[in-house]
Amino acid sequence: MNDETLRYVLLIFGTLFVVTVTSLFLRKLISIAIKKNSKILGVSPTTYVFLKNSISFILYSVGIFWIFYNIPYFKTLGSALFAGAGIFAAVIGFASQKAFSNIISGLFILIFKPFRVGDIIEVSANSKGVVEEITLRHTVIRDYEFRRVVIPNAIISEQTIINSTITDEKIRKHIEIGISYESDIDLAIKIIQQVIEKHPLVLDNRTNEEKELNEPIVPIKLIGLGDFAVTLKAYAWVKNNADSFALLTDSLYSIKKEFVKQGIDIPYPHRTIVYKDKK
Repeated sequence: MNDETLRYVLLIFGTLFVVTVTSLFLRKLISIAIKKNSKILGVSPTTYVFLKNSISFILYSVGIFWIFYNIPYFKTLGSALFAGAGIFAAVIGFASQKAFSNIISGLFILIFKPFRVGDIIEVSANSKGVVEEITLRHTVIRDYEFRRVVIPNAIISEQTIINSTITDEKIRKHIEIGISYESDIDLAIKIIQQVIEKHPLVLDNRTNEEKELNEPIVPIKLIGLGDFAVTLKAYAWVKNNADSFALLTDSLYSIKKEFVKQGIDIPYPHRTIVYKDKK
């Protein structure tokens, strides 16, 4: 290996070493900024996280350009590639259109902020949880079983997103309960209201006018007369999504116990079978 070749090898490895160290240092620095400054400055941590995940891509791109610029062989290769840029660009463009689509979609997420790191979102029936990370290519959601759902940015940008924390974390939880036609509806409504209103997580979200009219904290509406059940729906306000789940499970348990005590039946399907005499 002659001196010139050795110099080029050292240039390549030296450039990659500097880029790697600089990338690690800047990512660490941005991580510290996320922890310290996002709350102090009132800035969404999404901006910092996206920058942290973009820094490696930018630095390595600059490093590769520097290597091509300073090594004659690569510069000649670059010129040859440039000469056939039409075909090359078409091939690269076709092969990487999804990658670029994800990058552009990630930038749009950063700019327009339909969701941020830490938001509770629902993308589909099987993709609901807390946004954990937004990268150049994908968004990571931690669901309620602590699994990580990785969704490409181009796909998530085209979906209808339910964001539970974009402006206000409060949720009006709807609790549906069916009772039999023979049961006392007024008594069932009273039991449901008493149980839910006593729950420590329920919020009193009534207006002053509603309070003056003595409207209940938890309104109950009859919403359906089904084949075998009368369906009642309770509307209860809670602080956030986690509280809504706790309220639901606790309330159903307590309501069931009270229904049994006071003779309110929760129905199940009945079938009438008619036998025809074939004589």
